[in-house]
Amino acid sequence: MKSAVETLNPTRVRLTVEVPFEELKPSLDAAYKKINQQVTVKGFRQGKIPARVIDQRFGRGAVLEEAVNDALPKFYTEAVNEGELNVLGQPEVDITELKDGELLAFTAEVDIRPALEIPDYSGIEVEVDAVEVSDEDIDKSVEQLRERFATTSPVERGAQDGDVLTLNLEAKVDGEVLEDGVAQGVTYTVGSGELLDGIDEAVTGVEAGGSATFTSELKGGSAEGKESEVTVEVTEVKSRELPALDDDFAQLASEFDTLEELRADSRKRLEQMKKYDQATQAQEKVLDELLKLVEVPMPEKLLEDEIQTRKHNLVNHQLGQMGLDLAKYLEIQGKSEEEFDAETKEQAEKGIKTQFILDELVNKEKLNVSQEELTEHLMRRAQSSGMSPDQFAQAVVEGGQVPMLVGEVARGKALAVVVEAATVKDSNGEVIDLDDEDETAETVEAAETEAADADGTEGDEKSEA
Repeated sequence: MKSAVETLNPTRVRLTVEVPFEELKPSLDAAYKKINQQVTVKGFRQGKIPARVIDQRFGRGAVLEEAVNDALPKFYTEAVNEGELNVLGQPEVDITELKDGELLAFTAEVDIRPALEIPDYSGIEVEVDAVEVSDEDIDKSVEQLRERFATTSPVERGAQDGDVLTLNLEAKVDGEVLEDGVAQGVTYTVGSGELLDGIDEAVTGVEAGGSATFTSELKGGSAEGKESEVTVEVTEVKSRELPALDDDFAQLASEFDTLEELRADSRKRLEQMKKYDQATQAQEKVLDELLKLVEVPMPEKLLEDEIQTRKHNLVNHQLGQMGLDLAKYLEIQGKSEEEFDAETKEQAEKGIKTQFILDELVNKEKLNVSQEELTEHLMRRAQSSGMSPDQFAQAVVEGGQVPMLVGEVARGKALAVVVEAATVKDSNGEVIDLDDEDETAETVEAAETEAADADGTEGDEKSEA
């Protein structure tokens, strides 16, 4: 076999391959054997039909077609290896010559990873938010805890803001009660805004046993978006009582004996959360600066496939689960289809660039992934997916996605190298040390997927990482 590589542009090549006919013999033998098992000819046992009879009855062309289809992947792979190419996705193959007994010739156009030059990144400087926890932050945290321990008790008065009501609802459109417009025993907190626009005003002042009617645009169901006349019956009114903010509350709601200790613990937890957010912010900003430093030629076919994959996952997985189509989603988001397409393309380009650059850094810095690092990453991914580690690991292995996880960890380590070399200061001008943070892999994954459903949505490129 002979092969030659022609560079069409920085991200695409054309392979020209010539195969002497004798190298097709194993595939020809396999083709005759396969056809033998599929057809019957009077006078011959199945599987024992001579090749000349198959040629006469079914045509030599059918045999050649079967043999070539069987052989092409092997010869293509050999040509890729011979040319030392790092290919992306599937090739576009064109058979240019097929002479029985003499020669098979074909071309294959395919995207390749572009050659990248990674410049000195040690000069990257970014600014992040300072870790500052105010008394107001602590008050809010304690108040949220206090809300969890609120109690309710029935009252004989009109409903007020914050009361918990039990309601029966009936919705009519054009005077007709909707089949899915009746609900009984609905629990609702006045002022929460969780049901229908206008319901708070309608029920305020209504006692148990009373009712009110109001008009509202339906947010779901068979008449979604239509104006409806809604009748609400209040069957019970309960007031919410919050526990006093004292040491007894601290003992009730935590392992602490005093409110002061509880507040101190709240401050500590809020500081840890803000430090985590600060580290994530630093990594995202460093990554953005790194992307600006490197010129990355974009494989058009890969980009097109990535855009389509993102659209497919959004429409068929995320929106499908919410009962929305793309048009309704864009209406809710206040975006035109052109704006959506532009954003999707931008996110896809960023994801591809991120992967290319960090993979190049993995090679440049000779970074390896240990079993322990892979296991830790798998545990984090399992937790975020809502699956047990064993279930997630089984799904990864069965889906052939282990190389993908290894690539994610390696890219996380590559970004960590860049972050360590960069200068990160907070808004107070203080230099931040991020060596102890371990969420880098998640930052890389977020940059690659840009809020897409990362589990099971990685394209051809990621599977080859």
